[in-house]
Amino acid sequence: MKPRFAMLAGSAVTLVGLLAGCGGGSVGSSQNNAGNPASSTKGVTIRVVLANHPWTDGIKKLLPDFESKTGIHVNLESYGETQLTQKLTTEFTSGNSDIDVFAQRPLQEARLFVQNGWYQDLNGYVKDQQKTPTDWQYNDFFPSALQTENVNGTLTGIPIVVEHEVLYYRKDLFAKANLQPPKTIDELVTDAQKLTDKSHGIYGFVARGDRQASVTQFSSFLYSYGGDWFDQQTKKATLNTPEAIQAFETYGKLLKDYGPPGTLNMSWPQAAAVFAQGKAAMWTDADSVFQNVTDPSKSQVAQNVGIAKFPAGPKGSIPYSVTSWGLSIPKTAPHKDAAWQFIVWATSPDTVKKLQTGSSPVPGARASLWNDEDMKSFPSDWVAAAKASADGRPYDRPLVVQVGQARDIIGTVIDTGIQGGDVTAAASSANQQFQQLLDTEKK
Repeated sequence: MKPRFAMLAGSAVTLVGLLAGCGGGSVGSSQNNAGNPASSTKGVTIRVVLANHPWTDGIKKLLPDFESKTGIHVNLESYGETQLTQKLTTEFTSGNSDIDVFAQRPLQEARLFVQNGWYQDLNGYVKDQQKTPTDWQYNDFFPSALQTENVNGTLTGIPIVVEHEVLYYRKDLFAKANLQPPKTIDELVTDAQKLTDKSHGIYGFVARGDRQASVTQFSSFLYSYGGDWFDQQTKKATLNTPEAIQAFETYGKLLKDYGPPGTLNMSWPQAAAVFAQGKAAMWTDADSVFQNVTDPSKSQVAQNVGIAKFPAGPKGSIPYSVTSWGLSIPKTAPHKDAAWQFIVWATSPDTVKKLQTGSSPVPGARASLWNDEDMKSFPSDWVAAAKASADGRPYDRPLVVQVGQARDIIGTVIDTGIQGGDVTAAASSANQQFQQLLDTEKK
């Protein structure tokens, strides 16, 4: 798989050349910048608002290094994904927020935040050689990651985490049942049935069932069945196509028949906990959260966890492959230069490597660090699954401004399937609602 990632790294150079012509440009050194901060930023305290995520856990441990090098103090806050979005929206709407740096999901917030003028466009910082010396290596980020962060000419953030949906499975339970990890979704359903033993508290499958949270993980099922949220050319909703209905029904059946109680209230932490406690045989979710089930201090089944590529549907295995998180500066930030120093440091090759090769590794967005040596902190089957997923779909939710409302609409169909309701009727109703949303966004 090495040639594919070498090609991606080379492609990044081409992309940067294109971005330079529309406001991007040359870059600079995180080490020089962080080691010799402008006198105007020394002693400054910046407010950094992040998500509860393994990346945040890792960066917290490295903050003393940044503070000692720069003289900048960091007040860090972290919230759950939904709470983070609510806080950002509330503060930015008020117009007097004192947030300097925030974590954002480019596929979730970027279009709305750009429309509302809440971002500081980072193109100016990227091309400023005084603030960003060349060894920061902007052209080292994956092209798709940078494309995700560029919305209508605005560089909304710098990518920090890339994710793919993978299959986690219990090697011991599969061996006991004389089964191999499923290569197809049909096999996934069959294996879930065989491995469900409710009398002993073992369920064949667990995944997100919460209405909004489930949409991103359902996406890989949808794509692998040949469906999508809407037609990109005609802007016509496609939630009620035969392919989409089959995907909704399959995801619902897995959680209804072979999932644990309380699925409708589960986002990734709850689903991960069920798997980590040894109560589920399989779990599909982002590869970036693998530490929650493979770390012996967090998981009762850590030694028996296997990781495989997302199983194939009728159209093959098409998992999402996305930039899930980036770091941004709001337009209202009181300390923009200090905020940029933090972002340059947090996304520098040195820091990304520490996060990617440390005791709690997180997959970063720098192409040069995705070779076998730099990925040694990850399980070998994790690396194989992630690399095999690199050509997946670059979005895990509809690419719309009102993405929260879209996820609510789609989530109702997923919930209907989990509860054993009429999926076809629910999909038809959801398709009408989603089409109305799409129509409001047509220019």
